[in-house]
Amino acid sequence: QVQLVESGGGLVRPGGSLRLSCAASGSFFRINVMGWYRQAPGKQRELVAVMFSGGSTNYGDSVKGRFTISRDNDKNTVYLQMNSLNPEDTAVYYCNLEVVGRSYWGQGTQVTVSS
Repeated sequence: QVQLVESGGGLVRPGGSLRLSCAASGSFFRINVMGWYRQAPGKQRELVAVMFSGGSTNYGDSVKGRFTISRDNDKNTVYLQMNSLNPEDTAVYYCNLEVVGRSYWGQGTQVTVSS
């Protein structure tokens, strides 16, 4: 079984920064993709940022230039540095892990951007 433990969400003022972490544990051979999605109230879940096994990345259009995804392979952990946050970034952020044949989701962490 694979577990994803997210941390780092919270309340931040517009223009502020937050760093999310997601640590994967359990039995898996190789991570193909690991990253973040988000879902705001009344909206569909959308891509934030993912990192592929080779190190390439993909970002959602609304976060390009503001968010940066990184990882620590030794810890099976992925990070999301979020800068210049605005109220439209308010959502539940979900960590996602894809291995061969399976996709796993974390429980989600709330990010609220408000003055």
